[in-house]
Amino acid sequence: MGSFTEEAVRVIQSIPYGKVMTYGQVAALAGNPRAARQVVRVLHTMSRKEGLPWHRVVNRKGEIRLPHGQGFEEQQVFLEAEGIEVDSQGRVDLSHYGV
Repeated sequence: MGSFTEEAVRVIQSIPYGKVMTYGQVAALAGNPRAARQVVRVLHTMSRKEGLPWHRVVNRKGEIRLPHGQGFEEQQVFLEAEGIEVDSQGRVDLSHYGV
């Protein structure tokens, strides 16, 4: 595992219960602010193996980006179970729930 991947995993693991972080925030804290897409790859390949709270990562607009029927609903359920409000468009208020 490369150093960016290791740092991204560490950052994702540190997202507190009931809070979210954007892909870009994770990338910046992991050492490369231009690597948001790399964070998506880390989440896709490492979430199960590392037990990552993948559901706490959203896009820069606070939106769930997984397609309906392919994880969207699962992520919404997980976020709401932590007390995070998700609107009908799949958006989270980053000013309230963001780290």
